[in-house]
Amino acid sequence: MGTFLFLATYQYLVATEAGHDGFGLNFDIFDTNIINLAILVYVLIYFGRKFLGNTLNERSQKIAGAISEAEGRQKKAAEALAVQQQKLTRAQEEAVQIRKRAEENAQKAKAAIAAKTAADIERLKETAAKDLGSQQEKAMAELKQRAIALALERVETRLKAGLNPQQEQELINRSIANLGGGS
Repeated sequence: MGTFLFLATYQYLVATEAGHDGFGLNFDIFDTNIINLAILVYVLIYFGRKFLGNTLNERSQKIAGAISEAEGRQKKAAEALAVQQQKLTRAQEEAVQIRKRAEENAQKAKAAIAAKTAADIERLKETAAKDLGSQQEKAMAELKQRAIALALERVETRLKAGLNPQQEQELINRSIANLGGGS
């Protein structure tokens, strides 16, 4: 307000020097232009300060809010990234454990298959040995039967060729002795 009073006083002095008694209109462009300009600047500063201050204050608050919001989003993104990295680490650890279990299971299955194969081979060997033994016994039995059949054939042939009575008696006695001694 003091500046306005100063300008009004200056206007009065200019008007007085120009030969006027008191206030009047000074149409001298150079003198009045500076005074009008000073009054205009004063009015703009006085009234515009609040408007400009409010506008700048609102703008700075919006900028501060935007910065705060961006920092909040950055913090949330960093937290989400940390969570996802932890999940990834856990998933990688779980994958390693699954792989170890799979390798252990594969080793166990391999050992079980090898043991079963060895058992099957032993069983097949035993079966083959039994079959071979039974085949040998069967062949031996057939050979014995053939030998007996051939022996009986020879005996019949000899018997038919004729035995003298003394030989017949000896054969009967031996047969009786074999039958009696075999019981």
